Amino acid sequence: MESTNNLNSNNNLLLRAAAEHGTPLYVYNQDTMTHKYQTLKNAFPNIPVKIKYACKALTNIQVLKHFKSLGAGLDAVAIEEVQLGLIAGFLPEEILFTPNGVSMQEINEAVDLGVVINIDNISILEQFGNHYHNAVPCCIRLNPHIEAGGHHHIQTGHIDSKFGISIYQLRHVLRIINAHDINVIGLHMHTGSDILNSNAFLQGADILFESASQFNNLQFLDFGSGFKVPYKDDDVATDVQELGTKLTEKYNDYFGNVDNKPEIWFEPGKFLVSEAGTLLVQVNVIKPTMATVFAGVNSGQNHLIRPMFYDAWHDIVNLSNPNGIKRIYTVVGYICETDTFGRDRKMSETKEGDILAIKNAGAYGYSMSNNYNSRLRPAEVLINNNNKIQLIRKRETLDDLLRNQVNIETEVNIYG
Repeated sequence: MESTNNLNSNNNLLLRAAAEHGTPLYVYNQDTMTHKYQTLKNAFPNIPVKIKYACKALTNIQVLKHFKSLGAGLDAVAIEEVQLGLIAGFLPEEILFTPNGVSMQEINEAVDLGVVINIDNISILEQFGNHYHNAVPCCIRLNPHIEAGGHHHIQTGHIDSKFGISIYQLRHVLRIINAHDINVIGLHMHTGSDILNSNAFLQGADILFESASQFNNLQFLDFGSGFKVPYKDDDVATDVQELGTKLTEKYNDYFGNVDNKPEIWFEPGKFLVSEAGTLLVQVNVIKPTMATVFAGVNSGQNHLIRPMFYDAWHDIVNLSNPNGIKRIYTVVGYICETDTFGRDRKMSETKEGDILAIKNAGAYGYSMSNNYNSRLRPAEVLINNNNKIQLIRKRETLDDLLRNQVNIETEVNIYG
Protein backbone atom coordinates (compact mmCIF):
# COMPACT_ATOMS: atom_id res chain seq x y z
CA MET A 1 0.00 0.00 0.00
CA GLU A 2 1.25 3.51 -0.84
CA SER A 3 2.40 5.72 2.00
CA THR A 4 0.39 8.81 2.94
CA ASN A 5 3.21 11.00 1.64
CA ASN A 6 3.16 9.27 -1.76
CA LEU A 7 -0.61 9.57 -1.96
CA ASN A 8 -0.52 13.26 -1.06
CA SER A 9 2.24 13.87 -3.60
CA ASN A 10 0.26 12.10 -6.30
CA ASN A 11 -2.92 14.01 -5.41
CA ASN A 12 -1.05 17.29 -5.63
CA LEU A 13 0.29 16.36 -9.07
CA LEU A 14 -3.21 15.52 -10.26
CA LEU A 15 -4.60 18.80 -8.93
CA ARG A 16 -1.77 20.67 -10.65
CA ALA A 17 -2.55 18.88 -13.92
CA ALA A 18 -6.21 19.91 -13.60
CA ALA A 19 -5.22 23.49 -12.88
CA GLU A 20 -2.85 23.65 -15.86
CA HIS A 21 -4.95 21.83 -18.46
CA GLY A 22 -8.54 21.97 -17.23
CA THR A 23 -11.06 19.17 -16.87
CA PRO A 24 -12.15 16.66 -17.93
CA LEU A 25 -8.60 15.42 -18.34
CA TYR A 26 -6.89 12.07 -18.80
CA VAL A 27 -3.65 11.83 -16.81
CA TYR A 28 -1.16 8.98 -17.30
CA ASN A 29 1.78 8.13 -15.06
CA GLN A 30 4.82 6.92 -16.97
CA ASP A 31 6.48 5.35 -13.91
CA THR A 32 3.47 3.12 -13.32
CA MET A 33 3.61 1.85 -16.91
CA THR A 34 7.30 1.07 -16.53
CA HIS A 35 6.74 -0.74 -13.23
CA LYS A 36 3.96 -2.90 -14.65
CA TYR A 37 6.04 -3.83 -17.71
CA GLN A 38 9.04 -4.79 -15.61
CA THR A 39 6.86 -6.77 -13.16
CA LEU A 40 5.53 -8.95 -15.97
CA LYS A 41 8.88 -9.29 -17.71
CA ASN A 42 10.62 -10.29 -14.46
CA ALA A 43 8.04 -12.99 -13.73
CA PHE A 44 9.60 -15.15 -16.46
CA PRO A 45 13.36 -14.98 -15.91
CA ASN A 46 14.25 -18.44 -17.18
CA ILE A 47 12.33 -18.79 -20.45
CA PRO A 48 12.38 -16.64 -23.61
CA VAL A 49 9.48 -14.21 -23.18
CA LYS A 50 8.46 -11.22 -25.29
CA ILE A 51 5.86 -8.63 -24.32
CA LYS A 52 3.67 -7.19 -27.07
CA TYR A 53 1.72 -4.18 -25.82
CA ALA A 54 -1.97 -4.53 -26.81
CA CYS A 55 -2.31 -0.98 -28.03
CA LYS A 56 -6.10 -1.01 -28.36
CA ALA A 57 -6.08 -0.21 -24.62
CA LEU A 58 -4.44 3.19 -25.20
CA THR A 59 -3.03 4.27 -28.54
CA ASN A 60 -1.54 7.68 -27.82
CA ILE A 61 1.70 7.90 -29.78
CA GLN A 62 3.72 8.97 -26.72
CA VAL A 63 2.53 5.90 -24.82
CA LEU A 64 3.48 3.68 -27.76
CA LYS A 65 6.92 5.28 -27.88
CA HIS A 66 7.40 4.67 -24.16
CA PHE A 67 6.70 0.94 -24.44
CA LYS A 68 8.96 0.78 -27.48
CA SER A 69 11.74 2.30 -25.35
CA LEU A 70 11.22 -0.42 -22.72
CA GLY A 71 11.74 -3.17 -25.30
CA ALA A 72 8.12 -4.12 -25.94
CA GLY A 73 6.66 -5.12 -29.25
CA LEU A 74 3.12 -4.29 -30.34
CA ASP A 75 -0.15 -6.17 -30.67
CA ALA A 76 -2.42 -4.45 -33.21
CA VAL A 77 -5.98 -5.45 -34.09
CA ALA A 78 -6.67 -2.97 -36.90
CA ILE A 79 -4.63 -1.70 -39.83
CA GLU A 80 -4.80 1.80 -38.34
CA GLU A 81 -3.17 0.52 -35.14
CA VAL A 82 -0.43 -1.02 -37.29
CA GLN A 83 0.13 2.35 -38.95
CA LEU A 84 0.23 4.14 -35.57
CA GLY A 85 2.78 1.59 -34.35
CA LEU A 86 5.02 2.22 -37.34
CA ILE A 87 4.74 5.99 -36.82
CA ALA A 88 5.74 5.46 -33.17
CA GLY A 89 8.91 3.71 -34.29
CA PHE A 90 8.15 0.01 -34.01
CA LEU A 91 9.79 -2.13 -36.67
CA PRO A 92 7.32 -4.12 -38.81
CA GLU A 93 8.61 -7.42 -37.43
CA GLU A 94 7.90 -6.18 -33.89
CA ILE A 95 4.18 -5.83 -34.65
CA LEU A 96 1.71 -8.72 -34.51
CA PHE A 97 -1.46 -7.99 -36.49
CA THR A 98 -4.45 -9.87 -35.05
CA PRO A 99 -7.63 -8.63 -36.76
CA ASN A 100 -11.06 -10.19 -36.52
CA GLY A 101 -13.66 -10.30 -39.26
CA VAL A 102 -11.68 -8.17 -41.73
CA SER A 103 -11.46 -8.62 -45.47
CA MET A 104 -8.49 -10.07 -47.30
CA GLN A 105 -7.78 -6.53 -48.53
CA GLU A 106 -6.80 -5.45 -44.99
CA ILE A 107 -4.64 -8.56 -44.61
CA ASN A 108 -2.89 -7.67 -47.87
CA GLU A 109 -2.25 -4.13 -46.61
CA ALA A 110 -0.64 -5.53 -43.46
CA VAL A 111 1.50 -7.94 -45.50
CA ASP A 112 2.70 -5.01 -47.62
CA LEU A 113 3.70 -3.20 -44.42
CA GLY A 114 5.78 -6.22 -43.38
CA VAL A 115 4.16 -7.02 -40.00
CA VAL A 116 3.50 -10.50 -38.59
CA ILE A 117 0.04 -11.72 -39.65
CA ASN A 118 -2.19 -13.61 -37.19
CA ILE A 119 -5.09 -15.44 -38.88
CA ASP A 120 -8.20 -16.31 -36.90
CA ASN A 121 -10.55 -18.00 -39.40
CA ILE A 122 -10.39 -20.74 -42.00
CA SER A 123 -11.72 -18.62 -44.88
CA ILE A 124 -8.89 -16.09 -44.59
CA LEU A 125 -6.36 -18.90 -44.03
CA GLU A 126 -7.37 -20.49 -47.34
CA GLN A 127 -7.25 -17.15 -49.18
CA PHE A 128 -3.90 -16.36 -47.58
CA GLY A 129 -2.50 -19.72 -48.65
CA ASN A 130 -3.82 -19.38 -52.19
CA HIS A 131 -2.19 -15.99 -52.57
CA TYR A 132 1.07 -16.22 -50.62
CA HIS A 133 1.80 -19.94 -50.14
CA ASN A 134 5.05 -20.06 -48.12
CA ALA A 135 6.34 -16.66 -49.23
CA VAL A 136 4.82 -14.85 -46.23
CA PRO A 137 4.89 -16.45 -42.76
CA CYS A 138 1.86 -16.27 -40.50
CA CYS A 139 0.52 -17.11 -37.07
CA ILE A 140 -2.74 -18.96 -36.41
CA ARG A 141 -5.14 -17.96 -33.64
CA LEU A 142 -6.78 -20.95 -32.00
CA ASN A 143 -9.93 -20.92 -29.89
CA PRO A 144 -9.11 -23.24 -26.95
CA HIS A 145 -12.73 -23.39 -25.71
CA ILE A 146 -11.73 -22.13 -22.28
CA GLU A 147 -14.29 -19.81 -20.71
CA ALA A 148 -12.41 -17.19 -18.74
CA GLY A 149 -12.79 -13.50 -17.99
CA GLY A 150 -14.54 -11.09 -15.66
CA HIS A 151 -17.59 -10.28 -17.82
CA HIS A 152 -19.30 -12.10 -20.71
CA HIS A 153 -18.50 -9.18 -23.03
CA ILE A 154 -14.76 -9.82 -22.56
CA GLN A 155 -14.71 -13.63 -22.70
CA THR A 156 -13.15 -14.56 -26.03
CA GLY A 157 -12.09 -18.21 -25.79
CA HIS A 158 -15.40 -20.02 -25.28
CA ILE A 159 -17.27 -22.18 -27.79
CA ASP A 160 -19.65 -19.39 -28.90
CA SER A 161 -16.91 -16.80 -29.37
CA LYS A 162 -16.27 -15.22 -32.77
CA PHE A 163 -12.53 -15.24 -32.11
CA GLY A 164 -10.07 -17.85 -33.34
CA ILE A 165 -10.27 -21.21 -35.07
CA SER A 166 -11.66 -23.99 -32.91
CA ILE A 167 -9.03 -26.34 -31.56
CA TYR A 168 -11.31 -29.13 -32.79
CA GLN A 169 -10.72 -27.92 -36.35
CA LEU A 170 -6.96 -28.31 -36.07
CA ARG A 171 -6.88 -31.37 -38.33
CA HIS A 172 -8.64 -29.37 -41.08
CA VAL A 173 -6.26 -26.46 -40.51
CA LEU A 174 -3.30 -28.77 -40.99
CA ARG A 175 -4.78 -30.02 -44.28
CA ILE A 176 -5.08 -26.44 -45.54
CA ILE A 177 -1.53 -25.66 -44.45
CA ASN A 178 -0.15 -28.71 -46.23
CA ALA A 179 -2.25 -28.14 -49.38
CA HIS A 180 -1.04 -24.54 -49.76
CA ASP A 181 2.45 -24.94 -48.26
CA ILE A 182 1.74 -22.20 -45.67
CA ASN A 183 4.63 -21.23 -43.42
CA VAL A 184 3.19 -21.11 -39.88
CA ILE A 185 5.64 -19.56 -37.41
CA GLY A 186 3.35 -19.02 -34.42
CA LEU A 187 0.28 -20.23 -32.56
CA HIS A 188 -1.92 -17.83 -30.61
CA MET A 189 -4.77 -17.94 -28.11
CA HIS A 190 -6.59 -15.42 -25.92
CA THR A 191 -9.30 -16.57 -23.55
CA GLY A 192 -10.57 -13.26 -22.16
CA SER A 193 -9.86 -10.32 -19.86
CA ASP A 194 -9.78 -9.94 -16.07
CA ILE A 195 -8.62 -13.52 -15.56
CA LEU A 196 -7.84 -14.00 -11.87
CA ASN A 197 -6.79 -17.64 -11.75
CA SER A 198 -3.59 -18.62 -13.54
CA ASN A 199 -5.17 -22.02 -14.28
CA ALA A 200 -6.81 -20.57 -17.40
CA PHE A 201 -3.34 -19.78 -18.79
CA LEU A 202 -2.01 -23.18 -17.75
CA GLN A 203 -4.93 -24.97 -19.42
CA GLY A 204 -4.19 -22.97 -22.53
CA ALA A 205 -0.51 -23.88 -22.25
CA ASP A 206 -1.33 -27.58 -22.46
CA ILE A 207 -3.36 -26.94 -25.60
CA LEU A 208 -0.76 -24.71 -27.26
CA PHE A 209 2.20 -26.89 -26.28
CA GLU A 210 0.52 -30.06 -27.52
CA SER A 211 -0.59 -28.36 -30.74
CA ALA A 212 2.96 -27.14 -31.32
CA SER A 213 4.08 -30.70 -32.03
CA GLN A 214 2.04 -30.56 -35.26
CA PHE A 215 4.15 -27.72 -36.71
CA ASN A 216 7.76 -27.73 -37.88
CA ASN A 217 8.79 -24.07 -37.99
CA LEU A 218 7.23 -22.48 -34.92
CA GLN A 219 9.10 -19.47 -33.57
CA PHE A 220 6.63 -18.39 -30.87
CA LEU A 221 3.56 -19.36 -28.85
CA ASP A 222 1.35 -16.41 -27.94
CA PHE A 223 -0.84 -16.55 -24.82
CA GLY A 224 -2.60 -13.24 -25.40
CA SER A 225 -3.28 -11.65 -22.05
CA GLY A 226 -6.21 -11.03 -19.74
CA PHE A 227 -4.37 -10.46 -16.47
CA LYS A 228 -6.70 -9.04 -13.82
CA VAL A 229 -5.73 -5.72 -12.28
CA PRO A 230 -6.94 -4.49 -8.87
CA TYR A 231 -9.79 -1.98 -8.96
CA LYS A 232 -10.16 -1.42 -5.21
CA ASP A 233 -7.72 -1.15 -2.30
CA ASP A 234 -8.56 -4.68 -1.12
CA ASP A 235 -9.01 -6.16 -4.59
CA VAL A 236 -7.14 -9.17 -5.91
CA ALA A 237 -5.13 -9.46 -9.12
CA THR A 238 -3.58 -12.15 -11.25
CA ASP A 239 -0.48 -13.47 -9.51
CA VAL A 240 1.97 -13.18 -12.41
CA GLN A 241 4.84 -14.46 -10.27
CA GLU A 242 2.94 -17.68 -9.60
CA LEU A 243 2.03 -17.91 -13.28
CA GLY A 244 5.68 -17.40 -14.22
CA THR A 245 6.81 -20.24 -11.96
CA LYS A 246 4.14 -22.70 -13.09
CA LEU A 247 4.34 -21.84 -16.79
CA THR A 248 8.13 -22.09 -16.77
CA GLU A 249 7.90 -25.57 -15.26
CA LYS A 250 5.36 -26.64 -17.88
CA TYR A 251 7.42 -25.08 -20.68
CA ASN A 252 10.53 -26.98 -19.62
CA ASP A 253 8.56 -30.23 -19.42
CA TYR A 254 7.47 -29.83 -23.05
CA PHE A 255 10.52 -28.19 -24.62
CA GLY A 256 13.42 -29.01 -22.32
CA ASN A 257 15.05 -31.31 -24.90
CA VAL A 258 14.06 -29.34 -28.00
CA ASP A 259 16.86 -27.57 -29.88
CA ASN A 260 14.87 -24.65 -31.29
CA LYS A 261 12.63 -23.67 -28.40
CA PRO A 262 9.73 -21.35 -29.26
CA GLU A 263 9.48 -17.96 -27.60
CA ILE A 264 6.56 -17.26 -25.29
CA TRP A 265 4.65 -14.08 -26.12
CA PHE A 266 2.14 -12.13 -24.03
CA GLU A 267 -0.06 -9.23 -25.17
CA PRO A 268 -0.95 -7.18 -22.09
CA GLY A 269 -2.91 -3.99 -22.55
CA LYS A 270 -4.99 -3.26 -19.47
CA PHE A 271 -2.32 -4.78 -17.21
CA LEU A 272 0.22 -2.21 -18.40
CA VAL A 273 -1.83 0.99 -18.55
CA SER A 274 -5.02 0.68 -16.48
CA GLU A 275 -3.55 1.69 -13.13
CA ALA A 276 -1.42 4.36 -14.82
CA GLY A 277 -4.44 6.37 -15.88
CA THR A 278 -6.78 8.75 -14.03
CA LEU A 279 -9.73 10.70 -15.40
CA LEU A 280 -10.06 14.06 -13.65
CA VAL A 281 -13.51 15.64 -13.61
CA GLN A 282 -15.09 18.65 -11.91
CA VAL A 283 -18.34 18.55 -9.97
CA ASN A 284 -20.95 20.67 -11.73
CA VAL A 285 -23.84 20.15 -9.35
CA ILE A 286 -24.78 18.41 -6.11
CA LYS A 287 -28.39 17.25 -6.51
CA PRO A 288 -30.17 15.70 -3.53
CA THR A 289 -33.33 13.76 -4.34
CA MET A 290 -35.76 11.79 -2.18
CA ALA A 291 -33.52 8.71 -2.47
CA THR A 292 -30.05 9.73 -3.66
CA VAL A 293 -27.49 12.50 -3.56
CA PHE A 294 -26.09 12.91 -7.06
CA ALA A 295 -22.72 14.45 -7.82
CA GLY A 296 -23.03 15.55 -11.45
CA VAL A 297 -19.69 16.03 -13.18
CA ASN A 298 -18.43 17.60 -16.41
CA SER A 299 -17.82 14.27 -18.13
CA GLY A 300 -19.78 11.15 -18.95
CA GLN A 301 -19.91 7.79 -20.64
CA ASN A 302 -18.69 9.54 -23.79
CA HIS A 303 -15.29 9.80 -22.06
CA LEU A 304 -15.31 6.61 -19.95
CA ILE A 305 -17.87 4.07 -21.09
CA ARG A 306 -16.63 1.06 -19.10
CA PRO A 307 -18.95 1.45 -16.07
CA MET A 308 -22.02 1.49 -18.32
CA PHE A 309 -20.68 -1.07 -20.83
CA TYR A 310 -19.03 -3.65 -18.55
CA ASP A 311 -20.41 -2.73 -15.12
CA ALA A 312 -16.76 -1.88 -14.45
CA TRP A 313 -15.77 -0.53 -11.04
CA HIS A 314 -13.58 2.57 -10.88
CA ASP A 315 -12.63 4.02 -7.50
CA ILE A 316 -13.58 7.70 -7.22
CA VAL A 317 -11.92 10.09 -4.77
CA ASN A 318 -12.38 13.77 -4.02
CA LEU A 319 -8.98 15.37 -4.54
CA SER A 320 -10.22 18.77 -3.36
CA ASN A 321 -11.25 17.50 0.08
CA PRO A 322 -9.38 14.20 0.62
CA ASN A 323 -9.73 14.17 4.42
CA GLY A 324 -13.30 15.39 4.73
CA ILE A 325 -16.16 13.58 6.46
CA LYS A 326 -17.40 10.64 4.42
CA ARG A 327 -20.79 10.84 2.75
CA ILE A 328 -22.61 8.75 0.15
CA TYR A 329 -22.87 10.01 -3.43
CA THR A 330 -23.84 8.60 -6.80
CA VAL A 331 -21.46 10.12 -9.35
CA VAL A 332 -23.13 10.72 -12.69
CA GLY A 333 -22.21 12.30 -16.00
CA TYR A 334 -23.71 14.98 -18.20
CA ILE A 335 -24.86 12.72 -21.05
CA CYS A 336 -28.56 12.45 -21.88
CA GLU A 337 -28.69 8.74 -20.99
CA THR A 338 -28.41 6.81 -17.76
CA ASP A 339 -24.81 7.75 -17.22
CA THR A 340 -23.35 6.54 -13.95
CA PHE A 341 -19.67 6.42 -13.02
CA GLY A 342 -20.28 5.03 -9.52
CA ARG A 343 -23.38 4.32 -7.48
CA ASP A 344 -23.63 4.85 -3.71
CA ARG A 345 -19.94 5.69 -3.28
CA LYS A 346 -18.49 6.73 0.07
CA MET A 347 -16.46 9.86 -0.63
CA SER A 348 -15.19 12.84 1.30
CA GLU A 349 -17.84 15.52 1.53
CA THR A 350 -18.17 16.97 -1.95
CA LYS A 351 -19.28 20.38 -3.16
CA GLU A 352 -19.72 22.01 -6.53
CA GLY A 353 -16.38 22.88 -8.09
CA ASP A 354 -14.45 20.02 -6.44
CA ILE A 355 -12.08 17.89 -8.55
CA LEU A 356 -12.77 14.15 -8.52
CA ALA A 357 -10.29 11.49 -9.64
CA ILE A 358 -11.69 8.40 -11.39
CA LYS A 359 -9.00 5.77 -11.07
CA ASN A 360 -7.93 2.84 -13.27
CA ALA A 361 -8.86 4.84 -16.35
CA GLY A 362 -5.76 4.21 -18.44
CA ALA A 363 -7.15 1.26 -20.38
CA TYR A 364 -10.14 1.56 -22.71
CA GLY A 365 -10.90 5.05 -21.47
CA TYR A 366 -9.82 7.51 -24.11
CA SER A 367 -9.55 4.76 -26.75
CA MET A 368 -13.30 4.01 -26.41
CA SER A 369 -14.35 7.65 -26.04
CA ASN A 370 -16.74 9.27 -28.49
CA ASN A 371 -18.62 12.44 -29.34
CA TYR A 372 -22.10 11.42 -28.24
CA ASN A 373 -24.33 14.46 -27.54
CA SER A 374 -21.75 16.31 -29.68
CA ARG A 375 -19.54 16.55 -26.61
CA LEU A 376 -15.83 17.11 -27.09
CA ARG A 377 -13.21 14.59 -26.05
CA PRO A 378 -10.75 15.64 -23.32
CA ALA A 379 -7.05 16.38 -23.41
CA GLU A 380 -4.43 13.82 -22.33
CA VAL A 381 -1.30 14.51 -20.31
CA LEU A 382 1.64 12.33 -19.31
CA ILE A 383 3.49 12.65 -16.01
CA ASN A 384 7.06 11.57 -16.71
CA ASN A 385 9.57 10.13 -14.26
CA ASN A 386 10.62 13.66 -13.25
CA ASN A 387 7.03 14.56 -12.35
CA LYS A 388 6.85 16.87 -15.35
CA ILE A 389 3.30 17.18 -16.72
CA GLN A 390 3.39 17.01 -20.51
CA LEU A 391 0.45 17.58 -22.85
CA ILE A 392 0.23 14.62 -25.26
CA ARG A 393 -3.17 15.31 -26.85
CA LYS A 394 -5.02 18.60 -27.16
CA ARG A 395 -8.61 18.98 -26.04
CA GLU A 396 -11.03 18.78 -28.96
CA THR A 397 -12.79 21.87 -30.27
CA LEU A 398 -15.98 22.39 -32.28
CA ASP A 399 -13.81 22.51 -35.40
CA ASP A 400 -12.89 18.86 -34.78
CA LEU A 401 -16.58 17.91 -34.87
CA LEU A 402 -17.13 19.81 -38.12
CA ARG A 403 -13.88 18.93 -39.92
CA ASN A 404 -15.19 15.95 -41.89
CA GLN A 405 -18.80 17.06 -42.32
CA VAL A 406 -19.88 18.13 -45.77
CA ASN A 407 -22.11 21.17 -46.17
CA ILE A 408 -24.40 20.67 -49.17
CA GLU A 409 -25.80 23.96 -50.45
CA THR A 410 -28.98 23.54 -52.58
CA GLU A 411 -29.29 26.44 -55.00
CA VAL A 412 -32.54 25.42 -56.68
CA ASN A 413 -35.63 23.98 -55.01
CA ILE A 414 -36.75 21.44 -57.59
CA TYR A 415 -40.19 21.22 -55.94
CA GLY A 416 -40.94 24.87 -56.50
